[in-house]
Amino acid sequence: MRRSLLLLVLPLPLLATGCDTVSGVNIFSLQDDKDLGAQLADEIASDPATYPLLDEGQYPDAYDNLYRIRDELLATGEVDHAEDFDWELHIIDDDETLNAFCAPGGYIYVYSGLMRYLDTEDSFAGVMGHEMAHAAERHSTEQLTRIYGITTLLGLIVGKDTGIAGEVAASLLTLSFSREDEAQADEDSVYYLCQTDYAANGTAEFFEKLLAEGGTDVPEFLSTHPSSESRVADINALAKELGCDTTLNPDSDWQAVLGTLP
Repeated sequence: MRRSLLLLVLPLPLLATGCDTVSGVNIFSLQDDKDLGAQLADEIASDPATYPLLDEGQYPDAYDNLYRIRDELLATGEVDHAEDFDWELHIIDDDETLNAFCAPGGYIYVYSGLMRYLDTEDSFAGVMGHEMAHAAERHSTEQLTRIYGITTLLGLIVGKDTGIAGEVAASLLTLSFSREDEAQADEDSVYYLCQTDYAANGTAEFFEKLLAEGGTDVPEFLSTHPSSESRVADINALAKELGCDTTLNPDSDWQAVLGTLP
């Protein structure tokens, strides 16, 4: 059965104990975000069984397409820390998983299953924008601080507690962002796409497809807050309020992009 985890809103038990576990606090600098992201990227690259990354040298066209979309979002001037983070891209070769996540410091991971599930490049750009927003707003560092505590993450950053790196990397798949964080990432995606040729409500298109399918394979995050129905409404309302174009990008050929995957 296809596993659906997208947008990182599945619940994760609190794994940390101790007085340094905090909520709503982020003490890390931008460099700390980058260092932690690099540590997690190394951990992911070292575990091909869990994260079968496509080699950029073997699939340059696939990566070129994703970097093209990423660059359009970064060029809008709307993405915080567009110049501070590297915004490195990786494709995980797993057609059974609908997921994408962005580690601290802008390390973007996209599952091939998500790419194949989406019908348009506009929708993909919306989802990518949503995930980039979590990194740009530094939601991931805040949530990882809440889960693991300041001491543990600082130890990982400086290389004193690398044994926890695999667990932290795995938790990126299941971070439970707050209602406010999810709403902000949805909103940011509209601002990003509004400055491009993509439909500004591209993220809503993804939710609409999930809702239309219904059935027994509905992702678990649909039952979390905010509901997908309200997210679709909020995204569409913001795009209308801002006067953004919501027509599909006529120059994109998403099937051609998918054809570059193995």
